[in-house]
Amino acid sequence: MKFAVSLTMERFSPDVSMSTAMNNLLHLARMADEGGFETLWTAEHHTIECTISPNPFQTLVWLAQHTQQIRLGTSTLVAPYWSPIRLAGESALCDHLTNGRLEFGIARGSYQYEFDRMAGGMPQQEGVAYMKEIVPAVKKLWAGDYAHDGHYWNFPTATSVPKPLQRPHPPIWVAARDPGTFDWAIANGASILSTPLSAPAAEIQVLSDKFHKAVADHPEVPRPRFMMQRRTCVYDKPDGWETAVKHSMDYGRAFENLMQNIGTVREGFPEAVPYEAVKGKDNYNPDNIRKNLMFGTPDEAIEKLLVFEAAGVDQYCLGLTFNLPFELQKRTLELFIREIMPFFAAREQEKEQKRKAAAN
Repeated sequence: MKFAVSLTMERFSPDVSMSTAMNNLLHLARMADEGGFETLWTAEHHTIECTISPNPFQTLVWLAQHTQQIRLGTSTLVAPYWSPIRLAGESALCDHLTNGRLEFGIARGSYQYEFDRMAGGMPQQEGVAYMKEIVPAVKKLWAGDYAHDGHYWNFPTATSVPKPLQRPHPPIWVAARDPGTFDWAIANGASILSTPLSAPAAEIQVLSDKFHKAVADHPEVPRPRFMMQRRTCVYDKPDGWETAVKHSMDYGRAFENLMQNIGTVREGFPEAVPYEAVKGKDNYNPDNIRKNLMFGTPDEAIEKLLVFEAAGVDQYCLGLTFNLPFELQKRTLELFIREIMPFFAAREQEKEQKRKAAAN
């Protein structure tokens, strides 16, 4: 199992400057690159300060100038906000400017608050139909001349300029939780981005079963990869959970505001909705948060990560963007690099040695 990190610029108060948000992201990105993380993922969001990323390609090109090895991914582009020609060209240029390190992740979109401002108020659930139309169109534009006559977009013969550096194109990832999206993505040669959100560990296997069923149903395509993301905080002492849980709860209430479009957003800062208004109140039980999310000492985190490994997850992604104090974000990466990643690297080496021995 490999490791990735999800990072964006974030501000939860106007007292935090943009230069601070930028410097924090850059510092963490360099740490992840030097520490051997496989991929850095960054989101697309609009009009909200807690995730500052109106065009993730710009962010990734900037980070590429300050990193050496780490893959750079969009997690995720929001399909209804793009046109196929623009998406094909911008992603291909990003691939060149990152020296072929782009991972192309796309989704239907999430926050209804954004859809009301970016997509004419359409229900965000309808975004999946846009995604299913735009991904095949972008792949054809990357390949050469192509004219499109679809439900959402129509254009005469055109092509992506430039073409991607990676051939035939950058790896494609699709965010999925329902079986239909798993099946469609894998049938179209895409890997899967998923998350058990704040659900108990049993949800990891539920999502894994959906992935493996879709893989089994499509033997005609090469096996894709499977990434899962959780909010993550690793700390030195067992009582460190209190800070992580508090910030997760506060962030969750802002998240509910944007998802349900039920709160106030002032100058781009979403206010936390009252606990009475949240969905899934069990997700706000401190004991459940501590148990379910990737919160713990290194030994506790390893125990939780073994569940992901056993479920066949190829890449575990640390979700660090939930207003966690910067020093704790750094400490989480330090502990992962020093104590957790070597544990799983040793397991991979041991498995490889056993495979070679069996082959002989």
